[in-house]
Amino acid sequence: MLTEDQAALLLEQSDVVAIPTETVYGLAARIDRPEAIEKIFRIKERPSFDPLIVHVSSIEQAKLYANEWTEIHQKLASQFWPGPLTLVVSKNDKVSTVITSGLDSVGLRYPQHLLTLSLINKIGVPLAAPSANKFGKTSPTTAQHVKESLPEVEILDGGDCKVGIESTIVSIQNGSSVKVQLLRPGMIQWTQIKEALSGFQVEFIDSNKKIMAPGNLEDHYMPELPLVLVETQVAKSELKFKIKEIYKKEFNNFVELILSKEAVIAARELYAQLRKLSQSQSDAIYFQVEEYMKNEDWLPIMDRITKASTFKI
Repeated sequence: MLTEDQAALLLEQSDVVAIPTETVYGLAARIDRPEAIEKIFRIKERPSFDPLIVHVSSIEQAKLYANEWTEIHQKLASQFWPGPLTLVVSKNDKVSTVITSGLDSVGLRYPQHLLTLSLINKIGVPLAAPSANKFGKTSPTTAQHVKESLPEVEILDGGDCKVGIESTIVSIQNGSSVKVQLLRPGMIQWTQIKEALSGFQVEFIDSNKKIMAPGNLEDHYMPELPLVLVETQVAKSELKFKIKEIYKKEFNNFVELILSKEAVIAARELYAQLRKLSQSQSDAIYFQVEEYMKNEDWLPIMDRITKASTFKI
Protein backbone atom coordinates (compact mmCIF):
# COMPACT_ATOMS: atom_id res chain seq x y z
CA MET A 1 0.00 0.00 0.00
CA LEU A 2 1.17 3.49 -0.86
CA THR A 3 1.67 6.65 1.14
CA GLU A 4 0.22 9.83 -0.31
CA ASP A 5 3.69 11.02 -1.34
CA GLN A 6 4.42 7.71 -3.08
CA ALA A 7 1.09 7.90 -4.91
CA ALA A 8 1.86 11.46 -6.06
CA LEU A 9 5.27 10.36 -7.35
CA LEU A 10 3.83 7.46 -9.35
CA LEU A 11 1.24 9.77 -10.89
CA GLU A 12 3.97 12.29 -11.73
CA GLN A 13 5.84 9.46 -13.49
CA SER A 14 2.81 8.82 -15.74
CA ASP A 15 1.74 5.73 -13.84
CA VAL A 16 -1.69 4.84 -12.46
CA VAL A 17 -2.78 4.48 -8.83
CA ALA A 18 -5.92 3.06 -7.21
CA ILE A 19 -7.53 5.80 -5.11
CA PRO A 20 -10.31 5.74 -2.50
CA THR A 21 -13.52 7.73 -2.83
CA GLU A 22 -16.80 7.61 -0.94
CA THR A 23 -18.42 5.70 -3.83
CA VAL A 24 -15.95 3.06 -5.07
CA TYR A 25 -12.18 2.82 -5.54
CA GLY A 26 -10.96 4.43 -8.75
CA LEU A 27 -8.06 3.67 -11.11
CA ALA A 28 -6.53 7.11 -11.42
CA ALA A 29 -4.17 8.98 -13.70
CA ARG A 30 -3.30 12.65 -14.03
CA ILE A 31 -5.38 14.22 -16.78
CA ASP A 32 -2.23 15.79 -18.27
CA ARG A 33 -0.51 12.42 -18.80
CA PRO A 34 -1.98 10.87 -21.99
CA GLU A 35 0.13 7.72 -21.71
CA ALA A 36 -1.23 7.15 -18.20
CA ILE A 37 -4.81 7.68 -19.42
CA GLU A 38 -4.22 5.06 -22.10
CA LYS A 39 -2.86 2.74 -19.40
CA ILE A 40 -6.19 2.99 -17.54
CA PHE A 41 -8.04 1.70 -20.60
CA ARG A 42 -5.45 -1.04 -21.13
CA ILE A 43 -5.39 -2.32 -17.54
CA LYS A 44 -9.18 -2.28 -17.22
CA GLU A 45 -9.66 -3.73 -20.72
CA ARG A 46 -12.08 -0.85 -21.12
CA PRO A 47 -13.43 0.06 -24.58
CA SER A 48 -12.24 3.44 -25.84
CA PHE A 49 -15.84 4.59 -26.41
CA ASP A 50 -16.58 4.63 -22.65
CA PRO A 51 -15.57 8.05 -21.21
CA LEU A 52 -13.80 8.62 -17.90
CA ILE A 53 -14.91 10.85 -15.03
CA VAL A 54 -12.53 13.62 -13.96
CA HIS A 55 -12.12 14.12 -10.21
CA VAL A 56 -11.42 17.61 -8.88
CA SER A 57 -10.65 18.98 -5.42
CA SER A 58 -12.86 22.08 -5.49
CA ILE A 59 -15.61 23.84 -7.41
CA GLU A 60 -13.07 26.42 -8.53
CA GLN A 61 -10.90 23.69 -10.04
CA ALA A 62 -13.92 22.22 -11.84
CA LYS A 63 -14.57 25.60 -13.49
CA LEU A 64 -11.08 25.53 -15.03
CA TYR A 65 -12.06 22.57 -17.23
CA ALA A 66 -15.61 23.58 -18.17
CA ASN A 67 -16.33 25.52 -21.35
CA GLU A 68 -19.17 27.24 -19.49
CA TRP A 69 -20.27 27.31 -15.87
CA THR A 70 -23.78 28.64 -15.33
CA GLU A 71 -25.89 29.36 -12.26
CA ILE A 72 -27.36 25.86 -12.65
CA HIS A 73 -23.92 24.24 -12.52
CA GLN A 74 -23.08 26.38 -9.50
CA LYS A 75 -26.32 25.52 -7.71
CA LEU A 76 -25.87 21.75 -8.07
CA ALA A 77 -22.16 21.88 -7.23
CA SER A 78 -22.63 24.05 -4.15
CA GLN A 79 -25.49 21.88 -2.87
CA PHE A 80 -24.14 18.38 -3.57
CA TRP A 81 -20.33 18.70 -3.71
CA PRO A 82 -18.20 17.26 -2.32
CA GLY A 83 -20.30 14.14 -2.82
CA PRO A 84 -21.51 11.37 -5.12
CA LEU A 85 -22.69 13.57 -8.02
CA THR A 86 -21.02 13.83 -11.43
CA LEU A 87 -21.90 16.85 -13.58
CA VAL A 88 -21.49 16.39 -17.33
CA VAL A 89 -20.53 19.78 -18.77
CA SER A 90 -19.20 21.18 -22.03
CA LYS A 91 -15.42 20.76 -21.82
CA ASN A 92 -12.59 23.04 -22.87
CA ASP A 93 -9.27 22.17 -24.52
CA LYS A 94 -7.62 21.37 -21.18
CA VAL A 95 -9.43 18.00 -21.19
CA SER A 96 -8.19 15.46 -23.73
CA THR A 97 -10.70 13.75 -26.00
CA VAL A 98 -9.05 10.46 -24.97
CA ILE A 99 -10.63 11.01 -21.55
CA THR A 100 -14.02 11.92 -23.03
CA SER A 101 -14.03 9.25 -25.77
CA GLY A 102 -14.20 11.95 -28.42
CA LEU A 103 -17.14 13.77 -26.84
CA ASP A 104 -17.13 17.55 -26.37
CA SER A 105 -18.38 17.11 -22.80
CA VAL A 106 -16.74 15.81 -19.64
CA GLY A 107 -18.02 14.37 -16.37
CA LEU A 108 -16.66 16.30 -13.38
CA ARG A 109 -16.87 15.14 -9.78
CA TYR A 110 -15.65 16.57 -6.46
CA PRO A 111 -15.38 13.44 -4.27
CA GLN A 112 -15.96 13.38 -0.54
CA HIS A 113 -12.77 11.67 0.58
CA LEU A 114 -10.10 13.67 2.39
CA LEU A 115 -7.17 11.45 1.35
CA THR A 116 -7.94 11.67 -2.36
CA LEU A 117 -8.68 15.40 -2.15
CA SER A 118 -5.33 15.89 -0.45
CA LEU A 119 -3.64 13.90 -3.23
CA ILE A 120 -5.27 16.00 -5.97
CA ASN A 121 -4.20 19.18 -4.16
CA LYS A 122 -0.67 17.84 -3.81
CA ILE A 123 -0.24 17.11 -7.53
CA GLY A 124 -2.11 20.23 -8.61
CA VAL A 125 -4.21 18.67 -11.39
CA PRO A 126 -7.42 16.60 -11.49
CA LEU A 127 -7.45 12.82 -11.77
CA ALA A 128 -9.30 10.81 -14.39
CA ALA A 129 -10.58 7.67 -12.71
CA PRO A 130 -13.08 4.94 -13.55
CA SER A 131 -13.64 2.12 -11.04
CA ALA A 132 -10.53 0.06 -10.25
CA ASN A 133 -11.59 -3.30 -11.69
CA LYS A 134 -11.79 -5.11 -15.01
CA PHE A 135 -14.37 -3.58 -17.32
CA GLY A 136 -17.92 -4.78 -16.72
CA LYS A 137 -17.10 -6.52 -13.44
CA THR A 138 -18.11 -5.75 -9.86
CA SER A 139 -16.67 -2.46 -8.58
CA PRO A 140 -14.27 -2.45 -5.58
CA THR A 141 -15.24 -0.85 -2.28
CA THR A 142 -12.12 -1.84 -0.31
CA ALA A 143 -8.39 -1.85 -1.03
CA GLN A 144 -8.48 -5.66 -0.82
CA HIS A 145 -11.05 -5.77 -3.63
CA VAL A 146 -8.68 -3.74 -5.82
CA LYS A 147 -5.81 -6.07 -4.99
CA GLU A 148 -7.91 -9.07 -6.01
CA SER A 149 -9.12 -7.45 -9.25
CA LEU A 150 -5.96 -5.64 -10.37
CA PRO A 151 -2.97 -7.17 -8.54
CA GLU A 152 -0.48 -5.19 -10.63
CA VAL A 153 -1.84 -1.81 -9.48
CA GLU A 154 -0.45 0.12 -6.50
CA ILE A 155 -3.11 1.24 -4.01
CA LEU A 156 -3.68 4.27 -1.81
CA ASP A 157 -5.70 2.68 0.98
CA GLY A 158 -8.41 4.97 2.31
CA GLY A 159 -10.53 2.37 4.07
CA ASP A 160 -13.96 1.08 3.08
CA CYS A 161 -16.10 3.21 0.76
CA LYS A 162 -18.93 4.88 2.69
CA VAL A 163 -21.51 5.12 -0.12
CA GLY A 164 -20.64 1.92 -1.95
CA ILE A 165 -22.04 2.48 -5.46
CA GLU A 166 -21.09 4.85 -8.23
CA SER A 167 -22.15 8.50 -8.38
CA THR A 168 -25.32 9.93 -9.84
CA ILE A 169 -24.54 11.39 -13.29
CA VAL A 170 -26.44 14.45 -14.48
CA SER A 171 -25.96 16.25 -17.80
CA ILE A 172 -26.61 19.98 -18.24
CA GLN A 173 -27.14 21.12 -21.84
CA ASN A 174 -27.60 24.76 -22.81
CA GLY A 175 -29.42 25.72 -26.00
CA SER A 176 -32.72 27.35 -26.80
CA SER A 177 -33.73 25.83 -23.46
CA VAL A 178 -31.71 24.36 -20.61
CA LYS A 179 -32.00 20.57 -20.41
CA VAL A 180 -31.02 18.65 -17.29
CA GLN A 181 -30.85 14.90 -17.83
CA LEU A 182 -30.28 11.94 -15.53
CA LEU A 183 -27.66 9.70 -17.16
CA ARG A 184 -27.06 7.31 -14.27
CA PRO A 185 -28.96 6.95 -10.98
CA GLY A 186 -27.05 7.11 -7.72
CA MET A 187 -27.59 7.82 -4.05
CA ILE A 188 -28.27 11.49 -4.79
CA GLN A 189 -31.80 11.07 -6.09
CA TRP A 190 -33.36 12.57 -9.20
CA THR A 191 -36.05 14.20 -7.05
CA GLN A 192 -33.30 15.93 -5.04
CA ILE A 193 -31.83 17.34 -8.26
CA LYS A 194 -35.25 18.58 -9.35
CA GLU A 195 -35.91 20.17 -5.97
CA ALA A 196 -32.52 21.92 -6.01
CA LEU A 197 -33.35 23.46 -9.40
CA SER A 198 -36.98 24.30 -8.65
CA GLY A 199 -36.26 28.02 -8.99
CA PHE A 200 -34.78 27.69 -12.49
CA GLN A 201 -36.41 27.43 -15.91
CA VAL A 202 -35.17 24.00 -17.01
CA GLU A 203 -36.47 20.95 -18.85
CA PHE A 204 -35.90 17.71 -16.93
CA ILE A 205 -35.22 14.56 -18.96
CA ASP A 206 -35.33 11.16 -17.29
CA SER A 207 -32.60 8.56 -17.83
CA ASN A 208 -31.90 7.48 -21.41
CA LYS A 209 -30.01 4.19 -21.59
CA LYS A 210 -28.81 5.01 -25.12
CA ILE A 211 -26.74 7.94 -23.88
CA MET A 212 -23.05 7.06 -23.50
CA ALA A 213 -22.08 7.50 -19.87
CA PRO A 214 -20.03 5.36 -17.47
CA GLY A 215 -21.99 2.30 -16.29
CA ASN A 216 -24.70 2.68 -18.92
CA LEU A 217 -24.10 -0.54 -20.84
CA GLU A 218 -26.68 -3.31 -20.48
CA ASP A 219 -24.19 -5.71 -18.84
CA HIS A 220 -22.09 -4.16 -16.09
CA TYR A 221 -21.00 -4.64 -12.45
CA MET A 222 -21.12 -8.42 -13.06
CA PRO A 223 -19.94 -10.88 -10.36
CA GLU A 224 -17.86 -13.97 -11.14
CA LEU A 225 -20.86 -16.26 -10.61
CA PRO A 226 -24.04 -15.83 -12.69
CA LEU A 227 -26.60 -13.64 -10.93
CA VAL A 228 -30.27 -14.59 -11.25
CA LEU A 229 -32.69 -11.69 -10.77
CA VAL A 230 -35.97 -13.13 -9.48
CA GLU A 231 -38.75 -10.61 -10.18
CA THR A 232 -41.61 -13.04 -9.49
CA GLN A 233 -42.30 -15.11 -6.39
CA VAL A 234 -40.39 -18.34 -7.02
CA ALA A 235 -39.35 -20.80 -4.32
CA LYS A 236 -35.62 -21.47 -4.13
CA SER A 237 -36.31 -25.15 -4.81
CA GLU A 238 -37.96 -24.18 -8.11
CA LEU A 239 -35.19 -21.92 -9.39
CA LYS A 240 -33.19 -24.59 -11.17
CA PHE A 241 -36.27 -25.81 -13.02
CA LYS A 242 -37.25 -22.30 -14.08
CA ILE A 243 -33.76 -21.52 -15.38
CA LYS A 244 -33.57 -24.81 -17.23
CA GLU A 245 -37.00 -24.20 -18.74
CA ILE A 246 -36.30 -20.62 -19.86
CA TYR A 247 -32.56 -20.55 -20.52
CA LYS A 248 -31.66 -24.25 -20.99
CA LYS A 249 -29.00 -23.89 -18.29
CA GLU A 250 -28.28 -26.49 -15.60
CA PHE A 251 -27.76 -25.00 -12.12
CA ASN A 252 -28.22 -27.03 -8.95
CA ASN A 253 -26.83 -24.96 -6.08
CA PHE A 254 -27.88 -21.37 -5.40
CA VAL A 255 -26.77 -18.84 -2.81
CA GLU A 256 -28.98 -15.85 -2.01
CA LEU A 257 -27.88 -12.23 -2.13
CA ILE A 258 -29.44 -10.67 0.97
CA LEU A 259 -29.22 -6.92 1.55
CA SER A 260 -30.42 -4.61 4.31
CA LYS A 261 -33.90 -3.16 3.82
CA GLU A 262 -32.44 0.32 4.31
CA ALA A 263 -31.23 1.51 0.90
CA VAL A 264 -28.25 3.49 2.23
CA ILE A 265 -26.90 0.38 3.94
CA ALA A 266 -27.84 -1.93 1.06
CA ALA A 267 -25.79 0.21 -1.34
CA ARG A 268 -22.79 -0.11 0.95
CA GLU A 269 -23.23 -3.89 1.14
CA LEU A 270 -23.96 -4.70 -2.50
CA TYR A 271 -20.57 -5.06 -4.19
CA ALA A 272 -18.86 -6.63 -1.18
CA GLN A 273 -21.64 -9.23 -0.98
CA LEU A 274 -21.46 -10.01 -4.70
CA ARG A 275 -17.72 -10.57 -4.38
CA LYS A 276 -18.10 -12.70 -1.26
CA LEU A 277 -20.85 -14.88 -2.75
CA SER A 278 -18.83 -15.35 -5.94
CA GLN A 279 -16.27 -17.22 -3.84
CA SER A 280 -18.86 -19.73 -2.62
CA GLN A 281 -19.19 -23.27 -3.97
CA SER A 282 -22.58 -22.47 -5.51
CA ASP A 283 -23.44 -22.54 -9.20
CA ALA A 284 -25.19 -19.17 -9.15
CA ILE A 285 -26.33 -16.25 -6.98
CA TYR A 286 -29.98 -15.25 -6.84
CA PHE A 287 -31.68 -12.07 -5.71
CA GLN A 288 -35.37 -11.88 -4.85
CA VAL A 289 -37.00 -8.54 -5.71
CA GLU A 290 -39.41 -7.30 -3.03
CA GLU A 291 -42.14 -4.66 -3.25
CA TYR A 292 -40.27 -2.10 -1.11
CA MET A 293 -37.38 -2.18 -3.61
CA LYS A 294 -39.57 -0.33 -6.13
CA ASN A 295 -39.16 2.95 -4.21
CA GLU A 296 -36.85 5.71 -5.49
CA ASP A 297 -34.40 5.02 -2.66
CA TRP A 298 -33.72 1.64 -4.23
CA LEU A 299 -33.52 2.82 -7.86
CA PRO A 300 -29.70 3.01 -8.06
CA ILE A 301 -29.29 -0.33 -6.28
CA MET A 302 -31.76 -2.08 -8.58
CA ASP A 303 -30.05 -0.43 -11.56
CA ARG A 304 -26.75 -2.07 -10.56
CA ILE A 305 -28.33 -5.45 -9.74
CA THR A 306 -30.25 -5.53 -13.02
CA LYS A 307 -27.13 -4.78 -15.05
CA ALA A 308 -25.12 -7.32 -13.03
CA SER A 309 -27.64 -10.10 -13.62
CA THR A 310 -27.18 -12.85 -16.19
CA PHE A 311 -30.69 -14.27 -15.95
CA LYS A 312 -34.10 -12.81 -15.08
CA ILE A 313 -37.14 -14.79 -13.94
